[in-house]
Amino acid sequence: MIQSPPSRQVTDLHVVRTEPLPSPEELCSRVSRSDEQADFVAKSRDEIHNIIFGTDPRWLLIVGPCSIHDPAACHEYAQKLAKLAQEVSDRIFIVMRVYFEKPRTTVGWKGLIMDPHLDGSHDIPEGLRLARHILRDILDLGLPTATELLDPITPQYIADLVSWSAIGARTTESQTHRQMASGLSMPLGFKNDTHGDIQPAINAIQAANRDQTFLGVDRFGRASAVTTSGNPSCHIILRGGSQPNYSPEDVAFAVSELEKHHLAPAPVMVDASHANCKKDHNLMPDVYREILRQRVDGNSHLIGAMLESNLEGGAQAFPQPKDALRYGQSITDKCIDWATTEALIRETHAALA
Repeated sequence: MIQSPPSRQVTDLHVVRTEPLPSPEELCSRVSRSDEQADFVAKSRDEIHNIIFGTDPRWLLIVGPCSIHDPAACHEYAQKLAKLAQEVSDRIFIVMRVYFEKPRTTVGWKGLIMDPHLDGSHDIPEGLRLARHILRDILDLGLPTATELLDPITPQYIADLVSWSAIGARTTESQTHRQMASGLSMPLGFKNDTHGDIQPAINAIQAANRDQTFLGVDRFGRASAVTTSGNPSCHIILRGGSQPNYSPEDVAFAVSELEKHHLAPAPVMVDASHANCKKDHNLMPDVYREILRQRVDGNSHLIGAMLESNLEGGAQAFPQPKDALRYGQSITDKCIDWATTEALIRETHAALA
């Protein structure tokens, strides 16, 4: 009797292993938010929404490390920022960057959620748990939190502790991220693409404003068809591209394009880091001062700015042994140091008097 040849494997040819994650419900119950934290997040989101739409005149400043890799250094930075934020809160609304996911152009460390031990072990359950603990600690200091949401599953695990989020230059054109944004509960900004084109960000805002239905997971981790009502609290972020785009002409062009697409009141945020400072942290303060000058000169469309800042300036090479890392210094993009950050924030407060 002739036996049939075994059928060829056609699935999981390149999958080495899969590891079940706790459901969002399970992790959020284990590392739960308090009623006070929930109230603070809701209030901070309302305040950011009001700044975006012009009913709150304060300057919105998203500031903090390029990425979080050391919880102790993160907490020290947050303590310093929280104290300063209270002092300037009448004119500046400060939100701390707490970025756990990093998009990579090719390969590299993908952030604390993906690799919390910084050793390539990819302990994602621990990364998600640690991210929630860090966010809760920062909220308890009275600081609103900001992050970039990269993986569309991540929001189910941490979004309840986030006041503002960003969709990055590499993902602004992604339909998946535009759909995800339409269901997020916090205000968010879309960055122009890596070449500097703002049209993808405008398209993204229009898509995120609308109701969407897409594939996702629910709070129990089940694959689901998710239907949203649309997120009305979206704005554009100019982050530069092949050329910087923070000049008055660049901002005016962004405003005119937003108005052309009926996205009034055409709010614009400008990122003083990334391509706008040519990835040179030494140039970042003067880029920021020019952005601020435009607001002081009366451009009310300019709602705020972003700064990459850490305890120590610059960045260090990574990967390297964890115990060899310099405390308080970035392992991703170069940042300005704390002394420079504090001086810029105090300068901003005085300029907005």
